[in-house]
Amino acid sequence: MAAGRVDPEVVREYRENGAVCLRGVFSADWVDKIRNGIEKNKASPSRYSESLVGQGGPGAYFNDYCNWRSIPEFQDFVYNSPAAQIAAQLMDSQTAIFYHEHVLTKDPGTYKTTPWHHDQAYYPVDGDKVCSIWMPVDPVSMETCVQFVRGSQGWGWFFPRKFATTLNYGLTGDDTGGKVFRDVPDIDGDRDKYDILTWDVQPGDCIVFHMKTLHGAPANTAQTPRRVVSTRWLGDDAVLAPRPWEVSPPITGGLTYGDKMACDTFPVIWKRD
Repeated sequence: MAAGRVDPEVVREYRENGAVCLRGVFSADWVDKIRNGIEKNKASPSRYSESLVGQGGPGAYFNDYCNWRSIPEFQDFVYNSPAAQIAAQLMDSQTAIFYHEHVLTKDPGTYKTTPWHHDQAYYPVDGDKVCSIWMPVDPVSMETCVQFVRGSQGWGWFFPRKFATTLNYGLTGDDTGGKVFRDVPDIDGDRDKYDILTWDVQPGDCIVFHMKTLHGAPANTAQTPRRVVSTRWLGDDAVLAPRPWEVSPPITGGLTYGDKMACDTFPVIWKRD
């Protein structure tokens, strides 16, 4: 990569597999800013935050989102880093719309796993041009890195799951938008059946994945933290859509169903010349 430009072979890999690892795309300055932003977020979490502890270790799995407007480091990253251009190219979109950021950290000795899920069912967003950029600020080994089921972005819709309990979201309505939702398969119970992608990643690397790619993450049994910001990006075909449960995050930007997502709440960050 150079100046945010993605090689066509990497674009092909992303579209076939649903996830791709990009090496050295963010400078040390961007890594430092995101690291500082994460620590600010943890020191002053929002009402959306969770801190979950699993059995077997003292470490906590912290996550929080939608704080980018109040944390200058995150806002700078959104508007000025290569992230938006990278997202637009991988989504094959003329624009990159910023949806929100999601901080995900696991302390050393965190035995709380991240259950297998895909993201788009949580969000009131339809469209195929949708992706996340998972950016660590610490070295992350394969043993603790997020994992993806290759090609699962084409498997349809799955119920969202609570991270705390791994149970499906409860229904609060019946408007599915014509979709059929299924339980997430027991991937850990039959791993040989699936083609699992994961990587060793360093600060400056990132993993980009489609919002319908099934993914999960193991415990962090390492002696170092695993601190990550995942930024969420939308493309030209993204529209507001109903879900039969309380969406996460519960922010719709004042749009109505069927509206394109670009608005003051979800700004266009990058446009193709």
